[in-house]
Amino acid sequence: MLPEHPKEARVLSPEEKALLLETARSKPEWQIAHGAAVLALNTTCRSCELRGLRWNAVDWAGMTITIRRSSTKTNAGARVIPLNADALVALMELRDRAEKLNSGSADHFVFPTCEHGRFDPTRPMKNWRTSWRRLTRAVSCPNCHTIQEPQPICENEECQTDIKGLTSPLHGMRFHDLRHQAVTELAERGVPEQTLMAIAGHVSRRMLDHYSHARLAAKRAALDGLASQSTSQNEKPAEAGSASDSFKMGPTGLEPMTSCV
Repeated sequence: MLPEHPKEARVLSPEEKALLLETARSKPEWQIAHGAAVLALNTTCRSCELRGLRWNAVDWAGMTITIRRSSTKTNAGARVIPLNADALVALMELRDRAEKLNSGSADHFVFPTCEHGRFDPTRPMKNWRTSWRRLTRAVSCPNCHTIQEPQPICENEECQTDIKGLTSPLHGMRFHDLRHQAVTELAERGVPEQTLMAIAGHVSRRMLDHYSHARLAAKRAALDGLASQSTSQNEKPAEAGSASDSFKMGPTGLEPMTSCV
């Protein structure tokens, strides 16, 4: 068997995360992609779990959603997830949309299918691939700030700025990366492993390690703490007769005093 080389998960910076949500809210046709993105970022849900979510799984009073075994990948994926403020607002907006489309029954899907202009709330949406691609490829004109698909000239007739070389910093991002994003942020905040695994529905520590990707800033902060600690220790005056009289700090650590040091 040939070795597998899966695509490495991407973790967004705070600026990229804000750009994603701001861009998603800029166009009405991206409302589904925006709602799904907010829920994924705040619940760790997979795409299949969100598409299989029904309104009877939303507990408005308890502020939770229930992920059932039928809509997830593993038995451990069935779980109850609390809703924070952002996730609750996203669900309320989707609920308002559903009521306008007369699809607010308990057994209807939160993300119903809509094919060739035909809306069917009794069937789940297959995917939001088209809107997600357009969303992550969209660029903002540097002159008039119009968000649009990549093209040679700005679509704003009053602007017509050359935007041929613009590329979105979100280009190539997968929707599943949002689950990695949520798990990584929880891990960086020091959430206990058992709590994190209960939220995300992981079955083993190996899967937790696979999904948790500490950002470079978090790694740098951790190592900077080591550097400051060692520096403060080196600045302390050496006591008489101590081992520091015959050893000095060199490029490879403690080195004995020689003529070449």
